[in-house]
Amino acid sequence: MANIYSSLTEIKSGLQRAEITVEGLVKGYLLEIEKNAHLNAFNEVFADEALVAAQNVDNKIKNGTAGKLAGMVIGIKDNICYKGHQVSASSKILTGFTSIFSSTVVERLLAEDAVIIGRCNCDEFAMGATNESSYFGPVKNHADETKVAGGSSGGSAVAVQAGMCHAAIGTDTGGSVRQPASFCGVVGLKPTYGTISRHGIIAYASSFDQVGPITKSVEDAALLLEVLAGPDDFDSTLSQTPPPASYTNLQKPGKKKIAYLQEAISSPGVDTEVKDNLVQYIDKLRADGHTVTPIAFELLDYLVPTYYILAMAEASSNLARYDGVHYGYRSPLATDLQSTYKRSRSEGFGKEVKRRIMLGTFVLSAGYYDAYYAKAQKVRRLIQEKTNEILEEYDFILVPSAPEPAFEIGKEEKDPVVMYLSDIFTVQASLTGVPAISIPTGNNSNGLPLGLQLLTKHFGEQQLLDFAKYFLDL
Repeated sequence: MANIYSSLTEIKSGLQRAEITVEGLVKGYLLEIEKNAHLNAFNEVFADEALVAAQNVDNKIKNGTAGKLAGMVIGIKDNICYKGHQVSASSKILTGFTSIFSSTVVERLLAEDAVIIGRCNCDEFAMGATNESSYFGPVKNHADETKVAGGSSGGSAVAVQAGMCHAAIGTDTGGSVRQPASFCGVVGLKPTYGTISRHGIIAYASSFDQVGPITKSVEDAALLLEVLAGPDDFDSTLSQTPPPASYTNLQKPGKKKIAYLQEAISSPGVDTEVKDNLVQYIDKLRADGHTVTPIAFELLDYLVPTYYILAMAEASSNLARYDGVHYGYRSPLATDLQSTYKRSRSEGFGKEVKRRIMLGTFVLSAGYYDAYYAKAQKVRRLIQEKTNEILEEYDFILVPSAPEPAFEIGKEEKDPVVMYLSDIFTVQASLTGVPAISIPTGNNSNGLPLGLQLLTKHFGEQQLLDFAKYFLDL
């Protein structure tokens, strides 16, 4: 019964009328997790702990002391530290590692009485767009179990899609919340870079990584943003400007100016039904009085290479800490310090992670730094300036969340370049740091979910959420 509630507002209404309890909700979600275990959405379920936490929240509700998230049962991506719990980033190299502290995200969730039900599967170290690089195996899409869930937060998206928890927390580096949300027919929000603390998040690419919620409703995404946003002494990259007191007072927007990338319709690389879906919503917006204008983004072809050069360079640096000495996996075949480093990393990292470490090391190496890394930084600046220029003239940029719907498991694993190109519409927000949200827009002819994405200017989350709520109801 737990998954019949589309928003926390509905759950709270049932709790107030004593029709349901948080403990009952947790039991319902645990049944769904057991029933859908084959989807592989969770790396670990905190069953007993979640039931005890639910009982405590029920008592707080009776006493009138419950927090904003009382009644919300949440899954967290397996790259988010939770004190006393294992965290693996879905990698062999971190299997068995127990976190000695909680991330700021977890602390803020628990402070508002969310119940954390488990850690969700993801691509190894959040590197991937299909959730196939996980050491624990791929995640299957609940809409069609032969299809990928998207990545890297695929487990988080499927957990919400299949009703195994009410909401989930993911991380978005190049689209890792928005793309799986699109593939699974749920809402995925990437806030402005520097809005939510990264303290206690296992790093992939530090100038891109951002925490974001995956939910069934825009209202719940707004509530989670409200709880999670704000300055944190443990993350110096956060904006020091306090966020709005509330994001949840969603208002019907007035008439807006919206730009869409004409390449999203003209490009042969975009699925026909994805194009048709975009055109359908453009027509709806125009019919409702909004100004919707096609624009050319001449830097489109540079988005993916710029993102991957920079992200892989940062990854090669961030992942240097996994050496088989300090923590995590240590090769039993190592005989000295040098072989400990080599064997532990060779055996502990998966194929995709090793590929990105090697490419990142290459672009940072002497003789290639200026040709690749330094040049990519300059192009990133150009992309930021062009995007900001567009968002000065328009309220939103509208693009598909992905160039195609969910595809067969194993299809793109064989060709990494094809997988990287699937990020074409999500990396713009990542390179520029602007907020973006993926909104479910129905299914294609095969019953696979489709999604469209809205981008707006830095720290424009309130207008983004207002418009996303309206857009979802179009």
